[in-house]
Amino acid sequence: MIFNPTITNVISRIFGKFASCRFVFPLQYLINLIYVKTMGVNLEEFDSLESYKSLNELFTRKLKQNRKFDSSSNVIISPCDSLITECGDMFISRTMQIKGFYYNVDELLTSFIEHENIKKIYDGKFINFYLSPKDYHRYHVPLDMQILKVVHVPGLLYPVNLKYLNKVFDLFVKNERVILECKTDKDKLFYMVFVGALNVGKMIFNFDSRIQTNAKKENITIYQYANVYFKKGEELGRFEMGSTILIFFEKEMVDLTCNRMQKVKFGDTVAKIVNL
Repeated sequence: MIFNPTITNVISRIFGKFASCRFVFPLQYLINLIYVKTMGVNLEEFDSLESYKSLNELFTRKLKQNRKFDSSSNVIISPCDSLITECGDMFISRTMQIKGFYYNVDELLTSFIEHENIKKIYDGKFINFYLSPKDYHRYHVPLDMQILKVVHVPGLLYPVNLKYLNKVFDLFVKNERVILECKTDKDKLFYMVFVGALNVGKMIFNFDSRIQTNAKKENITIYQYANVYFKKGEELGRFEMGSTILIFFEKEMVDLTCNRMQKVKFGDTVAKIVNL
């Protein structure tokens, strides 16, 4: 079944409201239990099932303990628990949605990102991270970085699972997304793109509460920052349901250490910076 794109946003807002409701304990526990059993959620690193007062609290659960990762300055870690649906080399501005489906990164990043900056990632590396409904939904910083700009692009909310990636052309370009323009301490540019999807009630960013997704907005919104810095591993925000994160690195900035269709967890090494 392919959803009508005109109703996916409405479905997502309705689902988001349901997921945020706090039902009486026996009913809420049953809802949570059905979700965990149906989706195959592993709660070993998280609080017990009865501690979540709504389905959204379960979706956005926190880790009980911080995960360990390689703190070396040249190591880039996965920002999330996910499946890497694609990764590799861009061809000029052309990059891969899924094998056989390509799109233009200029269209994805929009004209609100300076073209001179977009050109820096031409022929660079990319990684697509797909978070399924069973995954840990919080996202983290993959390397020490500064956020220069955020662009919020309202759009559709197609599902972003493998079925839809193989059927809908330019899916990432059509869907709602939040683009982070980032810089390393060596002045290398990279972009993180957070893609909305069916039943993603919101994408939350801890550093700026003004960024409101799936909120009936029609116009692109730009946020500029002067002194917003993050250390590797810090929490950036969360999806309120599963979705996708895309990362694009400046040409000759990194070598990838991950593979297509590889399952990764937040903290796993996925790339290394070259020419530090």
